Amino acid sequence: MNYRHAFHAGNPADVMKHATLARVLTYLVKKDNAYRVIDTHAGAGLYDLAGTSAMKTGEAEAGIERVLAADLPEPVAQLLEPYLGAVRTLRETAGPRRYPGSPALALALGRPQDRFLFCELHGEERQKLEKAVGHDARAKVLSQDGWKAVAAHLPPRERRGVLLIDPPFEEAGEFGRLTAALETAAQRFATGVVMLWYPIKDLMTVDAFRRDVARLGLPKTLRVEIDFAEVRSQSQLSGSGLIILNPPFTLAEEMRTILTAINPLMARDGKGRVRVSWLTQGA
Repeated sequence: MNYRHAFHAGNPADVMKHATLARVLTYLVKKDNAYRVIDTHAGAGLYDLAGTSAMKTGEAEAGIERVLAADLPEPVAQLLEPYLGAVRTLRETAGPRRYPGSPALALALGRPQDRFLFCELHGEERQKLEKAVGHDARAKVLSQDGWKAVAAHLPPRERRGVLLIDPPFEEAGEFGRLTAALETAAQRFATGVVMLWYPIKDLMTVDAFRRDVARLGLPKTLRVEIDFAEVRSQSQLSGSGLIILNPPFTLAEEMRTILTAINPLMARDGKGRVRVSWLTQGA
């Protein structure tokens, strides 16, 4: 595996993904019962946006940096506060250009009773992940193929929580793997929230993926997508999507509000689209 998320940390796709994850976790903490987060492709967990990799692409400048600097309307700012507050708090302690990956964000929003399982197969990335979050007694870092983790760790003992599947999309067949993983997760963790992230490059491939997910006939399956560019090509990321099984009943409207407000900040030339809809009937 040659993928390094450090080149892309904090970009518009990260903002969309992490804002959504933060809203899901904010909903889960409303109940006292413990929950578990399982992140199948966890990456390094924590990133330096002033580092060589991030500076080489500069992608964070059009993502988290623009959102942090924006004067957001109050309803949007309030919805984004768990996410942006976690970023600001991290920067106060770790440095002004630090950015939390999904593991660090989940831990920041979690409580003492909650538990976190992070899988990362790449040796160098896993070492960074251990350094970033391994000291936290609530977290466990595994050297495990993320695809195998879906069946191996479901259902969690807590019977509530989030399964996040965010593969690097380096290999052929990743969309098919996502569909199969969703079906397995639905069978083994019917009470959990399942989040599948995917890039939008080739529209025909993404359309076929959505149809495959819809054919599973799973209840309450939400599609959240944003485009950052008007023109798509198979070589350039032009958008980002999430399929979410069993989302909180408030999530669709919350994400529509958030993304409608921030996507113009992130979209190239101010051109972008937001799509939030149910693939199978929700609440």
